[in-house]
Amino acid sequence: MTTAQIVDKPWGWEKILTESDLPYACKIAFTHIDKRWSLQYHDKKIETITLLSGKAQLLVGPTKDTLETIDMIPNTGYTIKPNTIHRFMALTDCVTIEASTGEIGTTFRLEDDVNRGDETEEIRNLPNRGWTSQK
Repeated sequence: MTTAQIVDKPWGWEKILTESDLPYACKIAFTHIDKRWSLQYHDKKIETITLLSGKAQLLVGPTKDTLETIDMIPNTGYTIKPNTIHRFMALTDCVTIEASTGEIGTTFRLEDDVNRGDETEEIRNLPNRGWTSQK
């Protein structure tokens, strides 16, 4: 049995439900209204994001210039493969669940509302994944 790890994020929080040494990961996230995740891509990670409650949009595409805006449908999985640019945007308070490969490789942040840099495996192992809450 694993005790969930809660990680503060600029947009809300995420609760990591799996141990870090497993080949897969599962998270529940809460995102505040009008907040958004980084515009980002992963070099190795594959993830499926499902909106459990709220209203949200997902930007997704192969380049910044070709992003498609998708109105997310609750209880529907949206799979994001490596090197696909994406951003989750909350139109209301939202709860999501993410199933993915383990937390591997680098998350490259192309835009971030609080100017966080890329997240490497080394940064991911720091307390709160290297982000200090501004509370």
